[in-house]
Amino acid sequence: MKKLIRNLVGVTSALVIAATINLGQVSTAQAADEGVFTYAMTGLYPPFSFRQAGSLSGFDKEIGEALAEEMGMQANPVANPWQTLIAALKSDRFDAIIGSMAITEERQKQVNFTDPYYSSGAQVFISTNNDEITEVEDIRGKTIGVLVSSSFADAAREYTDDLTTYTDDVTALRDLTIGGRVDAVITDQLIGENAILNAGLEVEPLGDPIYVDDIGIAVNKGDEALLEKLNKALAAIKENGKYAEISKKYFGRNIAE
Repeated sequence: MKKLIRNLVGVTSALVIAATINLGQVSTAQAADEGVFTYAMTGLYPPFSFRQAGSLSGFDKEIGEALAEEMGMQANPVANPWQTLIAALKSDRFDAIIGSMAITEERQKQVNFTDPYYSSGAQVFISTNNDEITEVEDIRGKTIGVLVSSSFADAAREYTDDLTTYTDDVTALRDLTIGGRVDAVITDQLIGENAILNAGLEVEPLGDPIYVDDIGIAVNKGDEALLEKLNKALAAIKENGKYAEISKKYFGRNIAE
């Protein structure tokens, strides 16, 4: 009986290990498919990425499609939580991140970035009904809302230790209109402007952007071939007008200019 149990355990363990190996091989094979360009975003960052009728949509998604077409590849956009985007990229879950990710020194230690595909500022937003905050300096010591694990959190810490983190910016901006939740939100300038225009939120920008970020496409360290392809494709869609066409659809202007 003991021998039988040992044999059953051994067989079961072998099956589990084999299944794990097979799953890993499938994932690696998908990521390594040279005919498919798999790129990730959160799907929670309108108008850059969001879900529409259950499918990913938005500026980043369409830029990825244009780049894939230029590279002669099939576009495969996927969603991934913001907090684990870089970790998932390094695990070969996808080929690149086209997720409005700012190019920072800290991130460049882990991944490589293409040339910037747009630039935008870290903007402070407040409720239109807020009469106490009239300039950026007034947010010192206040409760500030930011996207979790974002570069905006670092900017907010220059003004306060009282941070409220969110997984999406629209919810953070909406909380500005609910008394007692947050006094200000620091997020991307374009995101805030879009929320004001399209989500009907009673919020407004406060002063000029704190700083301006260059936004790039992240790829794994060592993947120089893909990096070169993406930079060439990015230059091409800016030159042939495809980039401007996509940008005007979402922002009414070419945000690369």
